Amino acid sequence: MKNAKSDDTKKKKISLSGLKRLWKLASYLKPQRGLFFVGLIFLLLSTGASLVFPGLTGKLIDSAKQDFLNEIDRIALILLGVFVVQAVFSYLRIVIFVKVTERSLAALRQDTYSHMIRLPMAFFNERRVGELNSRISADVSILQETFTTTLAEFIRQVIIIVGGVILLASTSLKLTLFMLAIVPAIIVITIFFGRFIRRYAKKVQNLIADSNTIVEETLSGITNVKAFVNETFEWNRYKVKTNEAAELAIKGGHYRGAFASFIIFGLFGAIAAVIWYGARMVQTGDITMGTLFSFLLYTAFIGGSIGGLASVYASLQRAIGATENLLDILDQKPEPIDIHQKSIGLKKPLTGHILFDSVLFAYPNRKDVPVLKGLSFEAKPGELVGLVGPSGAGKSTIASLILQFYAPDGGKIQFDGKDSSKFSLADLRSEMAIVPQDVLLFGGSIKENIAYGKPNASEEEIIEAAKQANAHEFILGFPEGYDTLVGERGVKLSGGQRQRIAIARAILKDPKILILDEATSALDSESEKLVQEALDLLMKGRTSIVIAHRLSTIRKADTILVLDQGELVEQGSHDELVQVENGLYQNLSQLQLQ
Repeated sequence: MKNAKSDDTKKKKISLSGLKRLWKLASYLKPQRGLFFVGLIFLLLSTGASLVFPGLTGKLIDSAKQDFLNEIDRIALILLGVFVVQAVFSYLRIVIFVKVTERSLAALRQDTYSHMIRLPMAFFNERRVGELNSRISADVSILQETFTTTLAEFIRQVIIIVGGVILLASTSLKLTLFMLAIVPAIIVITIFFGRFIRRYAKKVQNLIADSNTIVEETLSGITNVKAFVNETFEWNRYKVKTNEAAELAIKGGHYRGAFASFIIFGLFGAIAAVIWYGARMVQTGDITMGTLFSFLLYTAFIGGSIGGLASVYASLQRAIGATENLLDILDQKPEPIDIHQKSIGLKKPLTGHILFDSVLFAYPNRKDVPVLKGLSFEAKPGELVGLVGPSGAGKSTIASLILQFYAPDGGKIQFDGKDSSKFSLADLRSEMAIVPQDVLLFGGSIKENIAYGKPNASEEEIIEAAKQANAHEFILGFPEGYDTLVGERGVKLSGGQRQRIAIARAILKDPKILILDEATSALDSESEKLVQEALDLLMKGRTSIVIAHRLSTIRKADTILVLDQGELVEQGSHDELVQVENGLYQNLSQLQLQ
């Protein structure tokens, strides 16, 4: 059901603005315009060769009546030459168009991807990963079909229609006018009737999809169905949908029957009428039998091209829809990061001093819900700062603001006494690292995942980082060692192993500011001990911001910030905060540590 609907949304009405947007993406063809022009020449030549075929065939038939063997052989050889030329030109045209399209769309894919990964976090919070992946894969594939096939087909069909009518008129104007009076009209009616039938069939498919959804939901939740004795309810739901689909299909059957009858009577009748009228002209000597045969072939060519324009129109609709989807992404303003220039780092590395001064913030998609309400705090170089508080207090938001995923709505954030906006994003983030609670590893090897913190690191540096992260021993326990593939999202490793790989990655980066998002909360006791040892080593000499749910992980923090509903309600060391009567931290401490 969802797929059907999404397909419909991709089909946009063809308008001048839609064609302009499609032309905007067609600019990617410009670097290949010379080759594209050559392909157009071969397209014109191959189409012209196909228009020669009906005329030569008619002459071949007429020469048979004249009993001129040499004439028959000459025309047959010319026809053979035409077929060879058309085949060669068609091959060259297809090869050139494919080469032009693939090079152009590779550039479009690269630009879309480079633009997408530089978009701010607010964009990704409003989009699903599957949808964005579809933009690069499915939508670009639609444009691939358009530039490779649809454009060529449109030009070819227009040439055949225009050229065919001109050749028909030069053969017999009277018969041409008779054909144009009935055949095109019948074909157009057939096209629109066929589209109506397809829409009806799609409605049936959607109802079947609904019924399949019921089956999937019922079988997936069969425990609940049986526990609530809802077998009858689910059966009735399924019966209603399948009956609706059956009734709609029966109704559609009447339309399909009428369509088949129209084809037999209308389309074949129109062709028969042209043959009848042409035969009478042969009898009166107005045209020859060969001319009539050529005329019928031209008529078939023109009719096929008029019918083919419907599929070209549908392809253009899909292309305009895909263009709007892609341009919707390309129109988004990216972060000021030059993807073609690797960050060279700050001339003067950060010391790690962080200052939040009356920071106000609400997420872009929820502007009416303030998350931080005038938050102020300071983290001095090398300090360990703990963030605690209930869910929704703003802890993760502080981490996102430090990483510059978002800009504050009010107040200011400073690093080493300098406003965050004065730094290059790439340079600032190069001084930071994060070890999240849910570690994401890429589907490559362990070595590649550790090196993600410093892509140009030597093997010795990678091994040393793994040793400091308590990861070296378990890595050597794998048959492939550091070349072991971790699987998608690191599924082949345990939670503790993934955490230590993430810590090794952070150690290799050697950041001045470290963010830990409850990196041990989901681990067993043994893994937690190893990870905590690695974290203690990692935090030495760095400004560390630790988001904690377990207060035991921040008891040694220099400063603990207690947040509640976006406000700083308590601040101090562990020993100071546990003394605050009826304080939030004291209550949390009594629940967890006693």
